[in-house]
Amino acid sequence: MSAVNGTPLTRHGSRVLPTVPARPAPAQAAPAPTRRPAPTRTTTAAVRPTVLPAPTIATMVICLPGDLPADALTAHHLDTHFGVTGTLTPLFWAVPQLRLWQRHQMIGLRKGRPAPCAGGPLRLLDLQGMRHAAAVGAGIRYQIWQHVVHGTRAATPWPVFETRHLTDPDRYPIDTAIADFHAQPRVNAMRMHAAATPGPGQPGVGELEMYQAGQMAYQHYKSASAVAGDAMLTADGRKLAPASDALTHRVTYLEQALAHLDTLAADQRLLAVAL
Repeated sequence: MSAVNGTPLTRHGSRVLPTVPARPAPAQAAPAPTRRPAPTRTTTAAVRPTVLPAPTIATMVICLPGDLPADALTAHHLDTHFGVTGTLTPLFWAVPQLRLWQRHQMIGLRKGRPAPCAGGPLRLLDLQGMRHAAAVGAGIRYQIWQHVVHGTRAATPWPVFETRHLTDPDRYPIDTAIADFHAQPRVNAMRMHAAATPGPGQPGVGELEMYQAGQMAYQHYKSASAVAGDAMLTADGRKLAPASDALTHRVTYLEQALAHLDTLAADQRLLAVAL
């Protein structure tokens, strides 16, 4: 978010000299010269509206209408029924006690323990297990991150730099934004760790703001994201999504998504789509 300096307007008008009587009266002193007030300089600031970066939406959770036919739950029908272009993705876990006769109710069920799937009735999805596992993994990842950034100061997260660039791209180019973000010691520490220990599960700079919120906040964030994805389409056609990748907007979305999930009946079906 960049502060835009205004451009002062040019001063108009000529200099005014004091006026003095041509022949002062003998018994009277010359009156004090009168001065016209100096013109004031006015400054106008060109206020640019703040432009938020588009949120990163990798996975959308769709709350399926109850009367939707089973043949509609295929990738090439998603756009027709939901206006979504994507593929089914195994975001959810089936409950451990899933019966053989219940398997046909699941969407994209795969083998495994826990058994991943793209969706199914809420009562057959192990959302609590998913949230617990995500929180445990986040706690371990946070401990790694804490060691990696030890001794560095808190850093400004990337969405702040990106917002500043989008708001005033001429004065703050994208290359400058990237350079400023990467110049921070904490970001360099995280990048160096990722380069030295490649592989999944390592702390990434994309979640810098979430890590800096503290361990408990980060665990809650990952726990909620595990079942809510990045966006949600409700059964009545409302789309819930964060306004940007900033933590405050992500938290607002997760609050809305979790509150909506709590209102669903046990037979309500969920579907996960990778966009």
